[in-house]
Amino acid sequence: MTKTGEREVVKAEHVNGGAGFIMKEALLNQEEMGEHCRMFSRVTLPPNCELGHHEHHGETETYYILSGSGMYDDNGKAVAAEAGDVFFCKDGDGHGVKNTGTEDLVFVALILKK
Repeated sequence: MTKTGEREVVKAEHVNGGAGFIMKEALLNQEEMGEHCRMFSRVTLPPNCELGHHEHHGETETYYILSGSGMYDDNGKAVAAEAGDVFFCKDGDGHGVKNTGTEDLVFVALILKK
């Protein structure tokens, strides 16, 4: 169990070649995630920042948009992203996301190993 305010928030710049920076907050530690989960985090992208396009091999990634708006890169196809949307990147595909709005774009990212 973790409580809000107790978790470390890490700033990462130019993730996967993207503009600006992201803030990543791990919601569970490695032991809690077990052997099949590689990441379960809350990610914040300030306006005009992005998580660059990248591919997944041997794993999948899901984004659940909590707040803000932007553009999701679904294997090279731009799709509008807003609160409540869920995006799934299957094994072998690529994706990324950019905050095109005026407020922070916040989402939960879940990476599951095959």
